[in-house]
Amino acid sequence: MADNDPLASALSGLDNAESVGHLEQTIQPASNEIGSVLEVFYDRGYVDGFQFVDDGKAGRFEVELKGAINECGAVKPRYSAGADEFEKWEKRFLPARDYGTLIVTTSHGVMSHYEAREQGIGGQVIAYVY
Repeated sequence: MADNDPLASALSGLDNAESVGHLEQTIQPASNEIGSVLEVFYDRGYVDGFQFVDDGKAGRFEVELKGAINECGAVKPRYSAGADEFEKWEKRFLPARDYGTLIVTTSHGVMSHYEAREQGIGGQVIAYVY
């Protein structure tokens, strides 16, 4: 059966693995978008590391978890947010101010909402983690 939203499936798998205490999770199939989101997770300290494994098909990511994720998920539909509108989306998806991270895709790539706000650019909110 085809997966309609690989990002949502990947984040759901990470969330489930964290909730039962696993230290590793395999995300399959791999994509550039998932890789960029994992990079933000790594930069913000939510995962210990990840690597791409080329299996001759779509590939997969091996993610090392550290138990820092309380909840993560994809945002559907993808909401557009201006550089000055991130606080509205923080209130909607994160439990408290300055706790957690929104993942935003911008014209400058995928980044956290903190980086986007700092650079003064908007984009689409695609995921959250706290």
